[in-house]
Order: sequence, then C-alpha cells, then structure tokens
Amino acid sequence: MDLELRLVRYFVAVADELHFGRAAARLYVSQPALSKQIRKLEDQLGEPLFVRDSRHVTLTTRGERFLVDARRLLALADSMSARTRPEGVSIAHVFELSTSQVVADAFRLAEPGIPLREHAMDSVTQLNALLQGRLDVAILRVTPRMKVAHPTGWRHRLLRLEPLVLVGRHEDGHQGRVSFGERPLHVFGDPPSSGTYNAHGQYLTALEQRLGLTMQWLGTPGAFSHCLSHVRWAPDSIHYLEFLSYAEKYVAEGLHMSWPDEIQPYYPWSLAWRADDVDATTTRLIEVSVGAAEDLGWLASGRDGRHAPAWLPEDDPAWAEVLTADPGGHGTGPATGAAAEMAPGP
Repeated sequence: MDLELRLVRYFVAVADELHFGRAAARLYVSQPALSKQIRKLEDQLGEPLFVRDSRHVTLTTRGERFLVDARRLLALADSMSARTRPEGVSIAHVFELSTSQVVADAFRLAEPGIPLREHAMDSVTQLNALLQGRLDVAILRVTPRMKVAHPTGWRHRLLRLEPLVLVGRHEDGHQGRVSFGERPLHVFGDPPSSGTYNAHGQYLTALEQRLGLTMQWLGTPGAFSHCLSHVRWAPDSIHYLEFLSYAEKYVAEGLHMSWPDEIQPYYPWSLAWRADDVDATTTRLIEVSVGAAEDLGWLASGRDGRHAPAWLPEDDPAWAEVLTADPGGHGTGPATGAAAEMAPGP
C-alpha cells in the first residue's frame, strides 16, 4: 500500500485540531474536501481513524497508533526534502501587532549585516512552519493544544505579557479603569463556529468564561485601518477589547482607551525555535529578542496603580514560565512586576 504524504498531513492536521473546520482552514482547503480525503485514507487503511458525531471528533485506537507513525513519517520526509538553509534568519508577524516588529527592528539595528526574512502568520501556522523548517523563530501564543500535539522538537520562552484594554469613541472616555460590563463588549476575533478559530480565539473564550459575559465576535478584519474604520462608525455605547499596542494607535487617532476594572488580562507572547537549531544567527536573534523584552519591561506591570489583578487562562502554558525564575533557559533572574504578582486562578 502506497500512502500519499498529502493524506498523512491532512490526517495529522485533523488529529491536532480535533475539528474538521479548523483543520481545513489551517490546510487552506474546504471542509468537504478534507473530509473526503480523510475517508480516502481510512479506506486505504481499512479502519476508521476518527470517531465523528455532530459535536465532537476523537481518534480511534487505530488513529492514535497511526498518529505516532504519521508524525515520524512526516518528520523524515521533511528532513529528506529540506533545502540548504538560506543566509540570514526568518521570523513571522501576527497581523500588525507590535511585538514581532519591535523584535525585528531591534535585530536589524543590532545586526545590520544579517538578512532578516519576515512573514505574516497566525500562531498555529507559525508553529507548523517552524517545525517544518520554513521559519527559524516564531513569536506566538503557545497553547495547551500545541504542547500536546508537539511535545518535542521545539523550545519556547515567554517574551511579553501584553495587556488587553478597552477602546471606544465615546466622548466620556478616559485613561482610568472601567468595568467590562459597563458597555457591550466587542472583539476582533474568529469565534469557535467560524472554522478559523485559533489561539487568539481560545484565549477570548477563556476570558468570556472568566468574566461570565458574552462578547460580540466580529471576525478578523485584517489591517488596522479596517479596525479603525469599524470603531469610528460604531455607536459610542460600545467598548472594544484590544491589545495595548493597537489601542495606542486608536488613541493617536483621537479615540479613547480605558483599563479594565475587574481583572487585567495579559496576552502571552512567546519566542519559539527548533530544539536542534544551533545556528549562530538564530541564537543571536533570541539574544536580541530577550534583550529588547527586558529593556522595554515586557514582563513587568505598571507602577501607577492603574492595573487590576492580572489574569491568564488557567491552563495557559505561560504559567510555568511566569512562576519560574529562569523561563526557557535564557532568563537572567526572577520574574518581576506582572510576572511576579500573577498566580493561576479560574
């Protein structure tokens, strides 16, 4: 029996996501086409690999065994087909958020003679590209699902705890603290039912559960200019939940930003690289990234009393690094500020 590597990759994507819609979005194929290819693979093997019902997708016993062999096969295939590593180092951005751009700019300033290749990818796509050798360094949100799906082959280190704040065009806006429930809360994110639900969406779902409220999910509009247009035309009775780096852009355009009152959500951005990558340019990029994070106080909370108690999802892998002195093996001492004050909670 000859197995198509394409079908094996499709199978691994569905096994990682346990959701055909999300796997299809990750693979850039339609959900019906993906389902058809998985059935084709199951026919070739003579056994079902998944148990499907209207609400859940799980691996069969045969599927669990096949997943182990499938990962080995794809790793070997990727190794055999890997090209000579190009000069320089490659990094990815999540949309127009500032963290990776700050890192890229810091690296160019520190090492102007080393080419830096930049790409745009969400967190899950970044990790896949990293493990396949298409990226050298990823800047992403590490999720529990990533840790389970890829227990080896990569390392990561917490780089930034970016606050989420409230933005609106209401005239009574201010820089103080306001309640999440003061106005209807809208967010630019893809909901669980969208098929493009991702690491950002998982974080937002956990936040909804923590706050006990329902946010209005607007999908991912793309560029900041699209978000800005949406907010400007919205009623002034709405709050938008935004990353601080985006909120600062809104403020520059005359809109208003407030800090949350009940809790202060932090979005954990991590630096990730392949465990077997000993290339000097990758090592240098990691060093520059860590230095920039320390210089900018990315793991430190504000000192002016405007912040509510810090929050991350209870199962977020960042907790292991927040509460240790030397995250990822590259730290220089105990965590400070927000990192030192945080403790896992519901």
